[in-house]
Amino acid sequence: MKAAIVPVTPFAQNSTVLWCEKTMRGAVSDPGGDLDRILAVAEENGVTIEKILITHAHLDHAGATADLAEKLDIPIEGPHRKDQFLIDQLPQSAERYKFPKARTFVPTRWLDDGDTVTVGEEVLKVVHCPGHTPGHVVFISETGRIAIVGDVLFQGSIGRTDLPQGNYQHLIDAITGKLWPFGDDITFVPGHGGTSTFGNERKWNPFVSDFAISMNSGQGV
Repeated sequence: MKAAIVPVTPFAQNSTVLWCEKTMRGAVSDPGGDLDRILAVAEENGVTIEKILITHAHLDHAGATADLAEKLDIPIEGPHRKDQFLIDQLPQSAERYKFPKARTFVPTRWLDDGDTVTVGEEVLKVVHCPGHTPGHVVFISETGRIAIVGDVLFQGSIGRTDLPQGNYQHLIDAITGKLWPFGDDITFVPGHGGTSTFGNERKWNPFVSDFAISMNSGQGV
């Protein structure tokens, strides 16, 4: 599997064009805006976009979803149903943050923990990781060793949990209990900023490193 990161919106959100090298069919994750840039990257790489994947429904990740789905006549997969309230708020959020107009949408398929999605002939596992939003999901290619984590995890940090229906402990538990078991060699694309690996974050991330978790659980040395 190949991936090309396309920062979009004034929030520099990482939309990603993912594709199957065998079929050259692909997906766009989190099209928050700037669709011309996203489509240009797909065209430059010879990728035919066949679907949209949504990690969560905050404006910078989902604001242009309806427009892209309509333009290409493609399905929308994700997020988890618990982010419905954020989808409903997209038009108001766009006005509040002075983004281009955003429309609500109805996912072709809501996703649950343990589901899979396909990109060409590649299969990605769906992991429900609440905490930043209640319906946040992560997409992981176990064969390609790559994950699209949205705003769950960052290089040296984690997602905010002070937004509506955020939950700090849920986020920590999702990262350490659901993501780490996929292996230290997984490279992840966060919603903002540079890529990292699960292994690096287990060593150095002050919120979810193995050392931080052991200290917080009272097992420090």
